[in-house]
Amino acid sequence: MDTLADAPHSALSGVARVLVHAGKLNPKTAEELVRTSRDKRTSFVASVIAAGSVSSADLAHTLSTALALPLLDLTAIDATKLPRNVIEAKLASQYQVVVLGKRGNRLFIGGADPTDQEAAERIKFATQLSPEWVIVEHDKLAKLLETTGASTNDAMESLASGDFEFDVTDDVTSQPADATETSEVEDAPVVRFLQKMLIDAINLRASDLHFEPYEYHYRVRFRVDGELREITQPPLAIKDKLSARIKVISRLDIAEKRVPQDGRMKLKFGNKAIDFRVSTLPTLFGEKIVVRILDPSSAKVGIEALGYEKIEKDRLLKAIQRPYGMVLVTGPTGSGKTVSLYTCLNILNQPGVNIATVEDPAEINLPGVNQVNVNDRAGLTFAVALKSFLRQDPDIIMVGEIRDLETADIALKAAQTGHMVMSTLHTNDAPTTLTRLSNMGVASFNIAASVLLITAQRLARKLCENCKAPADYPREAMLKAGFKPEDLDGNWKPFRAVGCSMCNNGYKGRVGIYQVMPITEEIQKIILASGSSMDIAQQAQREGVRDLRQSGLLKVRAGMTTLEELISVTNE
Repeated sequence: MDTLADAPHSALSGVARVLVHAGKLNPKTAEELVRTSRDKRTSFVASVIAAGSVSSADLAHTLSTALALPLLDLTAIDATKLPRNVIEAKLASQYQVVVLGKRGNRLFIGGADPTDQEAAERIKFATQLSPEWVIVEHDKLAKLLETTGASTNDAMESLASGDFEFDVTDDVTSQPADATETSEVEDAPVVRFLQKMLIDAINLRASDLHFEPYEYHYRVRFRVDGELREITQPPLAIKDKLSARIKVISRLDIAEKRVPQDGRMKLKFGNKAIDFRVSTLPTLFGEKIVVRILDPSSAKVGIEALGYEKIEKDRLLKAIQRPYGMVLVTGPTGSGKTVSLYTCLNILNQPGVNIATVEDPAEINLPGVNQVNVNDRAGLTFAVALKSFLRQDPDIIMVGEIRDLETADIALKAAQTGHMVMSTLHTNDAPTTLTRLSNMGVASFNIAASVLLITAQRLARKLCENCKAPADYPREAMLKAGFKPEDLDGNWKPFRAVGCSMCNNGYKGRVGIYQVMPITEEIQKIILASGSSMDIAQQAQREGVRDLRQSGLLKVRAGMTTLEELISVTNE
């Protein structure tokens, strides 16, 4: 019996080598069939079956046994129930494959040649999923593709014919510098690739897309539920064409590649328009581009959907409905501060109220609200905009971020003179926000007289309701995490992440964890006495204010998130 290492057929590879090794073909016949398939530009499997050397069924059984891959009889399944539009009909026809199902990031592909690495790579690139082969008989597969190909192709053509389009306006900086640039911008595969990436990101509920060039490869990553995950590695040669395409749509200067640029673009998706914020950054090996998806619906979800407990929600609503004063939202970048502020503004946005905001930049358009973008180059800073607002008869002012003493001073004085002021700071929790303002140089009596309430927040990944399962954590671990002994005496159980086709490693979406601290008379006394953040935190605890960990433990107990996720987002 020949072995795979034998000289006569050592040059053979893939299916040919398997068939020779199994004794179904002799090496000479195999080599002739390889040449025939090459000359006729058909697959080796098709050439073998057309020559009558091996039957379709025998070939499938042989490959299944030799490669330890599952074998499926296509006549035993309902073709109408197979997933549609996962890969293009043209691609399925070219490589003679059919999509059988999807689970997590795995895509089950039915094919007669599981050794076809080119097909696997093309499918992986097109779907951003890992293909797993299931062997099917060649003749049955050909018949199935004939019946399903037309309808799949029609669906894809419909998608490409105008269900989505970019909203591009004429602008001097958006015009290509020369004919070479024009060809790059209009390169059809690049256009389709970008459209696919944006639509995939929207479908996956991603918040950001990262297009990253390196010395020897290029990759695309999506931030989904706060975590970056690699989606695909397109050819390195695409980087300049893709960069030019994004910059034209975003009205940026495509000839300028030495300095960072910021822009916006809009994708019309059916009846819905979605805005994107674009940032370019020159790196060693090309321009890295980050595209932020700005979802207008996120500001209109309502305060109930943000994850506030009832007592926290009541405290916040009571504070923002006061005629004047300051409400501060704190937390790290990406903790949902802007959405919380926009939700409050939506509640207050009435015909009889004048609202003005200054942001860097305004991420979401709010009808009925006067929004201003900071422009440092033109001299329009937060402080300058705030001074101007006070001459515009405002009722409510929202400052994107308090970064310096001048902005803090003007905002606090506005809060003392009959305006409701809302803003954000980058601090770890509510008590440290007060000491941060003091360290910036704001007088203690101004802080005590102006600030009504401070909310600190984090975003934790939410468990998938479809696959979450009870978890058995050691009692000691739960006590160490912050649970009290009496909390563990009931019949409830925490849950753990599992993972299924409907979620991202067991999680789907995110939920807010909040520390909502009203500034009471006792806390005002501590501020005036220049007390530490620890003194303020202890007083807040005595008044029933939960810290971030305690608030998160309620979410764990409610089965909304896991203990591991809570510890990772509140482990200061």
